[in-house]
Amino acid sequence: MPELPEVEVTRLSLAEPIRGARIEAVALGKPLRWPLGCAPQDLVGQEVVGLRRRGKYLLADTSVGLLLVHLGMSGSLRFGGGLPPAGVHDHFEMLTTRGTLRLHDPRRFGAVVYVHGEQDPVAMKLLDGLGMEPLSDEFSLTAFQTGLKKSRMPIKQLLLAGRLVVGVGNIYASEVLFMAGIRPTTSAARIGPVRAQKLHAAIRTVLARAVSMGGSTLRDFSSAEGVAGHFQNQTSVYGRDGAPCHVCGTPIKVLRQGQRSSYFCPACQRP
Repeated sequence: MPELPEVEVTRLSLAEPIRGARIEAVALGKPLRWPLGCAPQDLVGQEVVGLRRRGKYLLADTSVGLLLVHLGMSGSLRFGGGLPPAGVHDHFEMLTTRGTLRLHDPRRFGAVVYVHGEQDPVAMKLLDGLGMEPLSDEFSLTAFQTGLKKSRMPIKQLLLAGRLVVGVGNIYASEVLFMAGIRPTTSAARIGPVRAQKLHAAIRTVLARAVSMGGSTLRDFSSAEGVAGHFQNQTSVYGRDGAPCHVCGTPIKVLRQGQRSSYFCPACQRP
């Protein structure tokens, strides 16, 4: 599933090329997770004035409203001129004066939703429950520590939930907890100030590194330029069950939490 680093990589690869583009036509394929929210022709003539990100949503500001784009479980965006004809897994296509924006999504859990702005009830329903942005100044250590103390959830599952901090997906949560030396099953409320500070810093470090490496490509993800990510090739614990820890040599273990695999070093990561 594309997580915050993959969505941010997509935003970075799209932001300047699509800025100022005027929409000339919109075509829909098979239904996505949610309906577009308007007739496709209603978008024609609008200009894309900017591209932002909130959690795992891309927010394309237009001259009239706002397009919210979610990549779902397997989605990726391509943008440019001379794209090949749309295929069976291409479900949204927007022709603009600067190129064609296309959503490729084999599993169709993604979405493109048009709203009048962030105060639109649909936008509020999708965005209001999201936690702090980990790569922004709003990611306060104090607020993070307070959120940990209020939760009895295992720390790995709290990170994945996205209500305290957004974008720490399954790969990144395993890597973050290894860097901070915390076992994924540890209750969030049991994490003291020193370890909370390490965890806060690890979240920033791991996600920033993932963005710099183009994100992770396990199956379908690529940037809007068609470039795959490489973070998955340099993980410390994720996907390495049975292999020796890079730090201490202890075999990496894997366990199931909420139907997701959690990888950890039993020696380096304390409960």
